[in-house]
Amino acid sequence: MGEYFLSKEQLDYVCKDSNTATILNEAREVRENGIASQGVTVFLSHKHDEVAVLANAICMLKSLGIFVYVDWMDEGMPKETCGETAQRIKQKIKECRKFILLATEGAIASKWCNWELGFGDAQKYPEHIAIMPITDKRRDNFSGSEYLQIYPVIKTSFEYIASGCYVEFEDKKIPLVDWLKR
Repeated sequence: MGEYFLSKEQLDYVCKDSNTATILNEAREVRENGIASQGVTVFLSHKHDEVAVLANAICMLKSLGIFVYVDWMDEGMPKETCGETAQRIKQKIKECRKFILLATEGAIASKWCNWELGFGDAQKYPEHIAIMPITDKRRDNFSGSEYLQIYPVIKTSFEYIASGCYVEFEDKKIPLVDWLKR
């Protein structure tokens, strides 16, 4: 059986019965109520205008018992991007146990996502950082962004099953749910 990056369709299928607005509201409530401090939290770096992909990634992680931090849902963030925004993001990356880059083409091209990945690298590499490529390509060499090849990668061997995902790094494969709870 082949190994693949996750596709948008797989994420859609995993969360087919979920509503985007409901998922995002639940993620906001978790953060506001401080529930995330009681479990595993993930800083999810992503392109802000890719809401459907973000909601499905949150849904998938939530199905594994994980709490997700999303910066633009944080009421403590400044209304306009500034140096304070960067300081708060740095604080949240440090506070969250794991860091995942939701690696869509848009996120890979984003200056902010790359900045977050660099800071996440300094705080979490190699045990607590991974990229989750979302692409319709079976494999990708990250042409133009080859630096992504150094990170643990979330892949799947099974179609449409979140529990079939694993993190691959240096010839090791760890089930995603196990990696998240380490």
